[in-house]
Amino acid sequence: MRIGNVEIKNNIALAPMAGVTDLPFRVLCKEQGAGLICMEMVSAKGIYYNNKNTESLLAIDEREHPVSLQLFGSDPEIMSEMAKRIEHRPFDILDINMGCPVPKVVNNGDGSALMKNPILAGEIIEKTAKAIKKPLTVKIRKGFDDAHVNAVEMAHIAEESGAAAIAVHGGTREQYYSGKADWEIIRQVKEAVKIPVIGNGDIFTPEDGKRMLQETGCDGLMIARGARGNPWLFHRLNHYLDTGELLPEPDCREIGGMIYRHAQMQTERKGENLGMKEMRKHIAWYTAGLRHSAGIRRQCNTLETLEELRNMLEEHGMLPEEF
Repeated sequence: MRIGNVEIKNNIALAPMAGVTDLPFRVLCKEQGAGLICMEMVSAKGIYYNNKNTESLLAIDEREHPVSLQLFGSDPEIMSEMAKRIEHRPFDILDINMGCPVPKVVNNGDGSALMKNPILAGEIIEKTAKAIKKPLTVKIRKGFDDAHVNAVEMAHIAEESGAAAIAVHGGTREQYYSGKADWEIIRQVKEAVKIPVIGNGDIFTPEDGKRMLQETGCDGLMIARGARGNPWLFHRLNHYLDTGELLPEPDCREIGGMIYRHAQMQTERKGENLGMKEMRKHIAWYTAGLRHSAGIRRQCNTLETLEELRNMLEEHGMLPEEF
């Protein structure tokens, strides 16, 4: 898959997820075969006001490339100026978030609120695309709600305003993360524009990914919640698309090894105290469905050190010998 002048090894992307796709998790997904890595969304106003938390969100590891940095905001001037200000940073693609459903984002007129204002959305895309040389992409939803399904209109506007590709989530903002994604709208967007279309929504297994490609004709796949606690999905999906063979899911020792590596990277980056706190939700996702998952979840909520994590994994027979 190609976006602007950026060649992507395969057509599977890790979606940007606030509080999930931080740097250590992105590196693990890349190792497992994610073609394009998308960072957590960054506030254009946060950059404008030199917010100290924003700086850590902008960090990129050289192992991630190609990597997409996602901005959110609704002021065309600030969006375009901040895009220009950060263009020297080592990301490959800039993405504009027009899909985030979180109330505090939407209530500021950002994220999926822009689905209600196509004219403003077009102005933001056009000004930002003109301000930078790197390819610009846009992430949208089916619409704001079922009464206002306008993904096709928004895709046309994005293409005409200079976007190099568009990612479409098959759900509305009002659906939030519930219900079923409508893949038909992704097919309609694909048929309406010439730029690459990346389908997003309800890809939890390799079979889901293949079915989305077949049913929508989209150029690429973007995996969000399906990747939480499951970076192996990228490897399994790539293999399934290439060979038709369905690889087995990881066993408990593979899962334990990934948890421990993730925690090592997290604590190196954020310190043991904060790193282990942030690992708790990841451990719950990694171990969902395992035999002792409820007990592990209870235990992981009190973990404070890597040594305690190591002991817990050993206790449950989850730590590979190499650790």
